[in-house]
Amino acid sequence: MAKRSLRSSNTGIVKAKLAFESQGWTQESLASEVGLSSRQSIWKFFTGRPIERHIFKEICFKLDLDWTEIADLPKEQLPDRQNQEIEENLGIEEWVQRMRSRNRDRLQSQCNTLQSSFDLTQPLLSQIYTLVNLLPHPSSQRWLEISDLQNVHTEVARLDFTQIESSTVPGMELVAKHNKLMILGKPGSGKTTFLQYVALQCNQGKYKRELVPFFIQLRILTVETSEGEDFSFLNYIVRQCQACGLSRHQAIVLLQEGKILLLLDGLDEISQQDSEAIVRQIDLFSQEYYKNHIIITCRTAAANYHFPGFSYVEIADFQLEQIEVFTKKWFVATVGNEAEGVLKAEQFLEQLKRPENQPIRELGITPILLNLICSVFQERSSFPTKRAKLYQAALDILLQRWDRARGIHRDRIYQHLSLPDKIKLLCQIAATTFEGENYFFETSEILLIIEDYLRHLPNSTTDPETLWLDSEAVLKAMELQHGLLVERARDIYSFSHLTFQEYLTARKIVASPDAQSLEIELQKLASHVLDNRWREVISLTVSLLPQADFLLEKMKENIDDFGKRDRQLQELLNIIAQKVNTIELPYLRSAVRAFYFTLLQNRDMNLAVSLDVNLVNRKTSPIELNLDTTLARAFTDSLHLVQNPDLKKFINLCFSLDLESKFQLKDDFKQAIESLKLKLPEPTQSKENIQNWWQLQGSDWLEQFRFLLIEYRQIGHDWNLSIEQQKLWQTYYNANLFLIECLHSDCQVSADVKSKIEETLLLPRN
Repeated sequence: MAKRSLRSSNTGIVKAKLAFESQGWTQESLASEVGLSSRQSIWKFFTGRPIERHIFKEICFKLDLDWTEIADLPKEQLPDRQNQEIEENLGIEEWVQRMRSRNRDRLQSQCNTLQSSFDLTQPLLSQIYTLVNLLPHPSSQRWLEISDLQNVHTEVARLDFTQIESSTVPGMELVAKHNKLMILGKPGSGKTTFLQYVALQCNQGKYKRELVPFFIQLRILTVETSEGEDFSFLNYIVRQCQACGLSRHQAIVLLQEGKILLLLDGLDEISQQDSEAIVRQIDLFSQEYYKNHIIITCRTAAANYHFPGFSYVEIADFQLEQIEVFTKKWFVATVGNEAEGVLKAEQFLEQLKRPENQPIRELGITPILLNLICSVFQERSSFPTKRAKLYQAALDILLQRWDRARGIHRDRIYQHLSLPDKIKLLCQIAATTFEGENYFFETSEILLIIEDYLRHLPNSTTDPETLWLDSEAVLKAMELQHGLLVERARDIYSFSHLTFQEYLTARKIVASPDAQSLEIELQKLASHVLDNRWREVISLTVSLLPQADFLLEKMKENIDDFGKRDRQLQELLNIIAQKVNTIELPYLRSAVRAFYFTLLQNRDMNLAVSLDVNLVNRKTSPIELNLDTTLARAFTDSLHLVQNPDLKKFINLCFSLDLESKFQLKDDFKQAIESLKLKLPEPTQSKENIQNWWQLQGSDWLEQFRFLLIEYRQIGHDWNLSIEQQKLWQTYYNANLFLIECLHSDCQVSADVKSKIEETLLLPRN
């Protein structure tokens, strides 16, 4: 048996000291790295004194040294066979450490490089890696109904697919629990990166340090295997061990004792002709050498293989917290300066979290697309004005570049479909399901759409059974290759991101075959202007159209027609229009109408400011607007006092009503406001007296204040709206705001149409 202690040889001490000095460590810090409480063993190591074998090997490992070259091992002049036996008697642990030591640099280089579909240089994995979560049970294996998924979003404004996932578990935590694991995931979800991270963790002794890690990209393995060669994972591992100085016998012993961590990446990426052989070899290896740890990655849609003894899990989408971590690491790594990188990341996240950027934020749940979004933002410190360009770039990555960058060709199943045909088919699926208000859809529903599309292609078969089989093959190919359609539960699909469903729907509308068809589609689209669900589709269509006049005009007509439903709303618009027409102001009149529409209605000023940004500067605002703003504030304070009397609020009201010191008032209005103020209690009275006055007389005084505002300023009307009317008024306001946002976006609209819409906004309809 091998001795339980080792010591450094004279030449080994020299090598070790050189390696130690290059690291810049102290003996205390090296002891800490090795996990020792004192530096005594480190001192013995450098002075040639014996220490325990496992400590000796660990010190060599941390110094990136081959322990067999440092140790003072007895070398007797024995026949070759006897030398071999001595070498083998060093023990399994020594063989493991030799393999780890000699293969460390190669594995580090292999796994610290990110796979990329971008032309830009990407950071190292260790710089930006963000811990992922796993779903203990793949989504596609769940037995759910569409209602189970759809009902998750009944109370939210916009669907969030991350909310339908079951509970997740930290990736490394789940990996540590299973010796054999199949990790599934959508394209670009981070399967390869996670497997590389596991390899690096093992390589650095932070995970399964007692195992020898092998990271194998299966698509490259099949290419490198010589034609006619009898490939097996046994032969592959034996060759790698022999290259590191172990014998075939030693390699097989390591396998038999379960000392190998086999990481197989991309089971879905191997060619069809090689897949059967690779699957058979994996199955044979996992059963013959069952003690070893095996992790395989595969796209969800390609998980047609069932390996006995394997647990199947799935990569979960990024949550907001993971997006934030990834973003900060990414910008620090790419900018090169930590302070500048952190600042850039903060700017990115601030913009990403804005409500108008929610569709972009949704793409960020997929790591490859988050990488794209960061790259786009880095150039201009902002997102593209035309979001459709970003969505098209994301679509291009999933449809072409992600596989092409890695030399993968998958088009065997539906290679007769050109890229334009694939996009048209996706557009048809998106538009049909979105118009039907379906975020989730049965397999049979998609197959009918695909079958109808295939039927109308040139030289298409007319045989119903063949068409149906072709449709099934195309659906699976689309899910496997692009990941734009994903199986959320058994036989229930959705788009991977709502953003893609919306973008493809807009793209189909714009691609109408002729002018008449386009007009019909745009008129139909404009009818949805009041429906929040259609906002992104409309916005994208506006930006994609070569001329958006017709759509914008139809949107305006639908909003005005909606406003006609409520008589009181028309009355308010008429009052506002008359008031604004009597005021000479340096602003767009529609902006002033928007200002008065929101005054005392608990709405924001977004519409007014969108129409005329100068309204933001209240210091230079004309007296009319400032006076009415002050009166509205005073009226609101009075209302709060009636509801909840408070001395501080009353003092604020007194200051607000000190109008004479701030404004040049007309005599009749000045007299009326002074008369009203005289009815208030003196501020010097006790707190109890003031509270009693508001409780007893406050309501009457408030009504007098309201009548004064209506008579002299044409504001403050009590419309006594029902809940339905309140919703209608808010919908009307939101729709007008959305219309102006579209009008002022980077779209093609004529000056005449733009001016006409702005000038006629918020006017009563006859």
